[in-house]
Amino acid sequence: MNHNAFTFQTLHPDTIMDALFELGIRVDSGLTPLNSYENRVYQFQDEDRRRYVVKFYRPERWTADQIQEEHQFAQELLRDEVPVAAPLPFAQHTLLSHQGFYYAVFPSVGGRQFEPDNLDQMEWVGRYLGRLHQTGRKSRFAHRPDIGTKEYLIESRQVFEDTALIPSALKDEFLRAVDTLIEAVMAQWHNRFTSLRLHGDCHAGNILWRDGPLFVDLDDARNGPAVQDLWMLLHGDKAEQRMQLETIIEAYEEFCEFDTAELSLIEPLRAMRQIYYLAWIIRRWDDPAFPKNFPWLTGEDYWREQTSTFLWQVKALQEPPLQLTPFY
Repeated sequence: MNHNAFTFQTLHPDTIMDALFELGIRVDSGLTPLNSYENRVYQFQDEDRRRYVVKFYRPERWTADQIQEEHQFAQELLRDEVPVAAPLPFAQHTLLSHQGFYYAVFPSVGGRQFEPDNLDQMEWVGRYLGRLHQTGRKSRFAHRPDIGTKEYLIESRQVFEDTALIPSALKDEFLRAVDTLIEAVMAQWHNRFTSLRLHGDCHAGNILWRDGPLFVDLDDARNGPAVQDLWMLLHGDKAEQRMQLETIIEAYEEFCEFDTAELSLIEPLRAMRQIYYLAWIIRRWDDPAFPKNFPWLTGEDYWREQTSTFLWQVKALQEPPLQLTPFY
């Protein structure tokens, strides 16, 4: 795949329209871009006023087998009555291709934003996460990766080493902070957990609310510990997080047992996400969408702040992990 395709330079509206026309879908509304940096996602309406979403996958990120596993997981969840946005089959295929791009078509699912401060909604989400993981435990992804320190920390650290985006006067100090954080994570990370298929990126923005939760965007689905799909929903101070966690776990355990020993992985997982996310932005910098949407990345203040954030996270790793109320 050429470099331009990787940055979506060759993906034009006509290309998208042609791909949909080949499926027998006539676009009647124009294409409305939806918020997605990694892929290109558009909402549209056909001539029968049915609303769809089409998603063009970033070339060279996932293989066909890896995308197929995401689709199979979504279909399996639907069969188990877990509310997810799953791709539609065309001639029994959900993974489609056009001019070198993989893509998929989804029904357009409306809904309000999930309210993470609403404990009733949080309880519903906990219940459905229990059901999602009940399905996730039935087998593991064979082609998609596992959450682990090599990809999230070691490979990301190399990205920081190689990039020219970090101001040279601040680079050594920044890399020392990265190394200190990696060392702190490595001291706590372990593989003594049951690895299962996860949503992988289960934050409030990937949950819609329509008479209950609806999970969207399984693009980051991978194998890992159950707590990965819980910790990103927590926010506020420790007391608030404990209350949210207890709400989620009590509802979760109606369907799936939760190993509370995994709570010690929350801060290591947070640190891994911080490092990996920043490396991801740097990796994508050649895509014009990234400098446009992350302009502060070229400023010295940003890198000073990032250095402080990483050192603050080292302190968070040294504190006792979040616990449930005694006798919970």
